[in-house]
This record gives sequence, structure tokens and C-alpha cells, in this order.
Amino acid sequence: MTDTATANPVHDFIANTVAEHPVVLFMKGVPEQPQCGFSAQVVQILDHLGADFVGVNVLQSDPLREGIKSYSDWPTIPQLYVKGEFVGGCDIVREMFQSGELKTFLAEQGLLEA
Repeated sequence: MTDTATANPVHDFIANTVAEHPVVLFMKGVPEQPQCGFSAQVVQILDHLGADFVGVNVLQSDPLREGIKSYSDWPTIPQLYVKGEFVGGCDIVREMFQSGELKTFLAEQGLLEA
């Protein structure tokens, strides 16, 4: 991931967060009050599936908002992580949901009732 000589505290925070929680959504706002439509869509999808997830508000700090983009090498927010792996942003999550792939994926990871 990152070279220890150039340790990035924001990347460390992100890595620890995705390691600690099976499903993490880095989003604008919080799950109860999303601050953008794309974040709201992903929250709705996860809620609809009954997935237990942790929302991290990237608006709480500029370093976090920029850091999540460099961490995943993905330019947009929200970003969904499952079991430490980057899944995708809103479009990918929505497409996976519509095809049924997201539900299957989460169930295979033991994160949903099959």
C-alpha cells in the first residue's frame, strides 16, 4: 500500500476503518443525513438490502476528502468498501444493485441473510 517512510496518517485512518468494519461507505454527510444525491442513493441501496454499514463523512476534513480519492485511486465520492476491498462509487453500486450482483456479493461475504 504505502511505504512506511512516506506514511500518510489519512491513509492509515482509512485503512484502519476499512479493516475494522466489514462494510464502510465514505460519503458526503452521514447515513441519516446525506449531503449529496450520490451518497443518498448508496445509503438507500444499502438500507434496502438490509446491509449493516458504517458511514464516514468525508466533509469533516479536507485531508480525508482528498485522501480517500488517492487511497482508492478513484476520483469521486461516495466510495463503498466491503471487507477492506474497494467496491466502487455510486454508479457501480447502483448497477450492481440493479443486476442483483450486490446482494449476492454481500451475501457471499456473510454480510446479508441469503
